[in-house]
Amino acid sequence: MARVLHTSLVAPSPAGTALQERSLPLTYLDAIWLLAPPVERVFFYANATGNDVLSNLKDSLSRTLRDFYPFAGRLRLTPGTPNRHELHYKPGDGVNFTVAEYHHAGFDELAKDDPTEVAKILPLVPTLQAGGTLLAVQATMLSGGLALGVTFHHGACDGVSSTHFLRTWAWAAAAYAGANAPQPPVIDRTFIRDRDDLYDTFAPHRQSSGDEDDGGKPLGVISPDVQQLLATFTLSKEHLQRIKEAVAREAEHRGVPTPRSTSIVAAFGFIWHCHVRAKQGSEGEAAASSGGGGDRAHLLFPADHRARLDPPVAEKYLGNCVGPCFVSALRKEVAAASTDGLFTACAAVAASIDTVMRAEPGYWDGIMERLIEVFSAAELPLTVAGSPRFRVYDTDFGFGRPVKVDVVSVVRTGAISVAEARGGGGGVEVGISLPADGMERFRECFADAIAWLPSSP
Repeated sequence: MARVLHTSLVAPSPAGTALQERSLPLTYLDAIWLLAPPVERVFFYANATGNDVLSNLKDSLSRTLRDFYPFAGRLRLTPGTPNRHELHYKPGDGVNFTVAEYHHAGFDELAKDDPTEVAKILPLVPTLQAGGTLLAVQATMLSGGLALGVTFHHGACDGVSSTHFLRTWAWAAAAYAGANAPQPPVIDRTFIRDRDDLYDTFAPHRQSSGDEDDGGKPLGVISPDVQQLLATFTLSKEHLQRIKEAVAREAEHRGVPTPRSTSIVAAFGFIWHCHVRAKQGSEGEAAASSGGGGDRAHLLFPADHRARLDPPVAEKYLGNCVGPCFVSALRKEVAAASTDGLFTACAAVAASIDTVMRAEPGYWDGIMERLIEVFSAAELPLTVAGSPRFRVYDTDFGFGRPVKVDVVSVVRTGAISVAEARGGGGGVEVGISLPADGMERFRECFADAIAWLPSSP
C-alpha cells in the first residue's frame, strides 16, 4: 500500500467575489451514467519531485476549480424528489488532494507497457469519499518520478469534459502565456431539451431525498482481481493503414462496398477481433459458438453527441453528452482466422458509427432496453474508455509530458482504454487488464493478427 503523508481539501480559489451555494440539475444524458463506476486515470511523470511541485499542483487546482466549481461539490438527490439528481456546491466544499509515497515498486517498473501486476498500480488511485464526491486527486512520490492519480464520478461528466478540466489545470500549473489559455467550460444546461421519459428510465428511484447519493449497483462492473495484469498494446500509423488495406481487399474479394475507413474503425475492429479470439481460446470453440446468447459477440463504445443534438451543444459543455454505439456480430465470424474475422469486426464497427452519424430522431428510444439486453448476455460486452482525440499525452503541468497514462478503472469494468500513441505519428495505444493466462492469449492473438496484415507497398 502507498503510505499517505497527508490529505487536504482544495477549494475553488475565490478570485473576486466568492462562489455562492448553487445546484446544477442532471440531464438525461447524465442520468444514464449514474450507476457507472468512477473513471480512474494515473499519469506518470519522470523526475517530477519536490514540495514545490506538490504546492503548485494544489494551488493551480484551486484556481482551476474556480471555473469548474461543480467538481468541487457533490452529487445528491434533489430534495423532495424520488429520482431527480443534481450537482450541489456550497462554500467550504472542495476536492480531496492526497499526498503519498510508494516504495513497493519504482517508477520504471510501473510506467511501462509490459504487463504489470494490478496490485502494484491500485495504490496510486484515489478513492471518491462517501456522500457523492465527484473528484479526487492523489499525488504519489515514486523513486524516479511522480504518479498523479485522478478519479472522476461519471455522473458529473464524460471524457470530453474531464480531459478539458485536466488540460486547463495543467495550463494553470505550467503558467503558460495567456494567449494559449483553454476556453472556460460551458456550465449552463438549459439548452439541452428535457426528456423526462429517458430520465425516468435511466435514473434509479430512491426512497429518501437525503443529501447523500452513492447510487446503486453499477451495471456490468466486475470485482477486480489483484492477480490481474495491466498492459498496453500499440497500433502504429502503419499498422492502422495495413488494417484498412486488409479490410478494403476483403470487401473487394466479397464483392461488397468497402466499410467506413478510419483509424478508429481500424483500431476498434482489430482489438475486438483479438479480444474475441483470445476469449474463444480460453473457453473452447464449441462453448464460444453455442446457443443461449453466447453465439454473438458485443462491443460498446461512446459517441460524442455535442454536435448532433438539436440544438447543438457547445464543444466545451461541462457534463455528459455521449451515447452508446452498439456493435454486434456472430462470435465465430469475429473470431475467424486471418482477415475474415478482421473484416467482420471492422464492418460491424463501421455500421454502428454510420448509424450514429445519421443522428436519427429515434436514436435514444430503447437505449436502456438494449443496454440491459447486452449486459444480460452470456458474456459481458467489450466496452471502451477514452479516445485518441482526448490527447492525454499533452497533459503537461510544467514538468514535461507524461511518460505513461493508464486508465486503471478498466480493471473493474473489463473495458479497454484507448489513447493517442506517444510521440505523435498517428498511432493508437490500447490498455487492457486480464489474468496472466488471458493476457498471454491476447498477446498471441495480437501478434498473429499483425502478421496476417498485408505488407504496405
